[in-house]
Amino acid sequence: MTGGSGDKTHSRTRDDRKAELRRRLMAARRALPPETRTAHAEALRPHVLALAAGAGETVCAYLPIGSEPGSAALLDALRAAGHEVLLPVVPPAPGLLDWARYTGPEDVGAGPLGLREPLGPRLGVGAIGRAALVLVPGLAADRRGVRLGRGGGYYDRTLPGTRPGTPLAVLLHEGELVDALPADTYDVPVTAAVLPVRGTVPLGNIH
Repeated sequence: MTGGSGDKTHSRTRDDRKAELRRRLMAARRALPPETRTAHAEALRPHVLALAAGAGETVCAYLPIGSEPGSAALLDALRAAGHEVLLPVVPPAPGLLDWARYTGPEDVGAGPLGLREPLGPRLGVGAIGRAALVLVPGLAADRRGVRLGRGGGYYDRTLPGTRPGTPLAVLLHEGELVDALPADTYDVPVTAAVLPVRGTVPLGNIH
């Protein structure tokens, strides 16, 4: 009985720490001047293109919202380099992400949670299994590969569907790669962080 109560207390403490970190990181992102966000997005592009060139044809990516790193121009550059780009489609209830091809900024519409989603045919949740590289959104990551997302759990449910050895890279602003983050057993680690100045930084795997 005591052990169970202790586990719940540790879980609540970890959840509280994650919530506080999310608030701080999101506030810091909102405080970034627009010109800094634009510069970061442009600086990320060659790093991601180099990472994708060494991976393969299909790249699962995302359209950033708000102050998230990245840009539609990055997705267009991936397509121009010959990659098939798939973007996530959020399901009606929390679960696995669906996927659809990105064919250009004119072919996306509003989706849940403030996201923009492709308007084309849905390819199914298994489409992530053909990705040679997955670009993952996140608020921060640590040296072990622990990623702090927004708390919805969609990617932690979906990423186990990738093929073994598939690179999982989180795009970050400078200063968002930290020494340690709180982690739960269901958190799927990423294998690299991509930063505007430092470029691609390999991360350790916690499993």
